[in-house]
Amino acid sequence: MREQKLFTSQLLGESYTYIKHASGLPIYIFPKKMTTAHALFATDFGSVDIYLDQDGKQRLPDGVAHFLEHKLFTNEDGSDSFERFSALGADANAYTSHTRTVYLFSATDRFLDSLAELIDFVTHPFFEEESVEREKGIIGEEIRMCRDNPYDRCYYNMLAGLYRKHPIKTELCGSVRSIAKITPRVLYDTYHTFYHLSNMALVVSGDVTVEEVLAVADAHLPTSAAPVEIPRVRVDEDPCVSVARTEAEGQVAKPIFCIGVKEAVLPDDPIERARRDAGLTILSEMLFSPSGDLYRDLFEKGMISPEFSADYALTRGFGFLQICGEADDPDAVYREILQYLDTQREKGLSQQDFERAKRVEFAEYIKGFDSTEEIANTLLAFVFDDTDLFAYADIVEGMEFSYIEHLFEEFFEKDRFTLSIVKPKEGANL
Repeated sequence: MREQKLFTSQLLGESYTYIKHASGLPIYIFPKKMTTAHALFATDFGSVDIYLDQDGKQRLPDGVAHFLEHKLFTNEDGSDSFERFSALGADANAYTSHTRTVYLFSATDRFLDSLAELIDFVTHPFFEEESVEREKGIIGEEIRMCRDNPYDRCYYNMLAGLYRKHPIKTELCGSVRSIAKITPRVLYDTYHTFYHLSNMALVVSGDVTVEEVLAVADAHLPTSAAPVEIPRVRVDEDPCVSVARTEAEGQVAKPIFCIGVKEAVLPDDPIERARRDAGLTILSEMLFSPSGDLYRDLFEKGMISPEFSADYALTRGFGFLQICGEADDPDAVYREILQYLDTQREKGLSQQDFERAKRVEFAEYIKGFDSTEEIANTLLAFVFDDTDLFAYADIVEGMEFSYIEHLFEEFFEKDRFTLSIVKPKEGANL
């Protein structure tokens, strides 16, 4: 008998069902009466997973997760799954992040047929020498484009400034040199290590029933599963940054910058991790949002452009805050931010700002339930972090000002900051 559980939120009037399929695949079905249905089939494997073994001896080439994502759409009969989805009227895509690889589609019609295609192509890898070699040229061009993208360059230079050893500092696509080492055998070994169904999740949101989804799953998945251990090599990082400042040139009209603040606290408990994530997201809204004093002051002085943002991210193995924007003098903006943080320490945070930021975060969470795509992506993020989507509402509602004050005192240590700048190329006429 399969394991099944219903999650319900009285606050939202929403529910979703979890099923542990006989194949070992966790399936999540979030019914939503909307025109478009959305499905994700994802593996808990991204660019930071660089070892095939728990001892850290069998290292993968940089960029293999992204390369495998590209090649999985090629089928043994020579067809391309993108074309199959198009024939079904579905819009398909895929992406690789630092921590996961996701295959997805949206459809307004023939959803179950597309769901069957999604399961089939992800669970039937086919890699052969000629097509792998051909793909190296395509991805090599993508790598060169990313290298030429000033915003990508600024971001990865920030990560390299934050981290000495952690593989997050390595570009998702790898390098032309690293992908040259990828062979069909490397792809198969990687696939069979990380694409175990128990290390994956199928998430569906739309006007579908549990019974309909399970009927497709039963017809296209194995009927049993063997226990497996997924290699997770933890990297011990110094809480201090690797480099305090980096500068590069790129195709920009005005200098752009990314200020990174390295997270030194990585809770093992998923609920505590979610609480810290919510707390620092609220704190970031208080300090750096367009509604705050810092933004208003910098903008009125003409020091920044409107495109000024701050985002916090926290996972099992790393976390950081990034503050990004455009400025004639990024170093001056950086000094102003540090001075602002010192001033806030002296006078204390505002309870009123906390209440406003808390409402903003809760409203953003609620708004996410207006889209099947947003629901599926958010649910997947919580699934892979071992938490319940609906529990986040309680975490935000229960957030206390004293906890935010504690985070503020603890997080912004001076030796955890790095500044990445990309300036216009000398003599460039943009």
